[in-house]
Amino acid sequence: MKREQDLQHEHRLRESYTRMLGRLREGAHELTWENLQQELDEAVEFEAELEEFTKDELSLLRAWVERDLKDMRRYLSAGGEGVAAWLGIDLSALSRKVVESLLSIADRSSIQREQFEEDLEAARADYCEGEMAAPGRMACVHCEAIVELQGVTRIEPCHQCGHRYFYRASDSVED
Repeated sequence: MKREQDLQHEHRLRESYTRMLGRLREGAHELTWENLQQELDEAVEFEAELEEFTKDELSLLRAWVERDLKDMRRYLSAGGEGVAAWLGIDLSALSRKVVESLLSIADRSSIQREQFEEDLEAARADYCEGEMAAPGRMACVHCEAIVELQGVTRIEPCHQCGHRYFYRASDSVED
């Protein structure tokens, strides 16, 4: 019974994460850093009306979406080869909706680069067990074991060593 409730809760979080990406994709055409923050706030408000989430859950959803967008944008602006390389997976395995949303949001050139880079450095964080994350390859910071996330998924502890912290294991460009 508890396992079924956990699966339902994870499904709700995954669906909300995906809807939030969709709302950001369809949002303002002039996506400055301030507009992105406003769009994220509005997406969270929408999810609060649609689903019964606690304030903490809504804050986590917002943080997870923002983290993935920042990480992807940093990778692309540093000369990365695109979404497939950042995720470390074949894009054909991903939902077109998720790929199009990520690309649309990350490629908007009107985001204020300096402010974005500053905020990125301040907010850079590792991935942690229990967080929702975009699909792709993650590596355990403790044992370097690779974990393949097949879709928007809640991160589980490392299956190899049980450690809770991960980093994106793409062929990323070094800082």
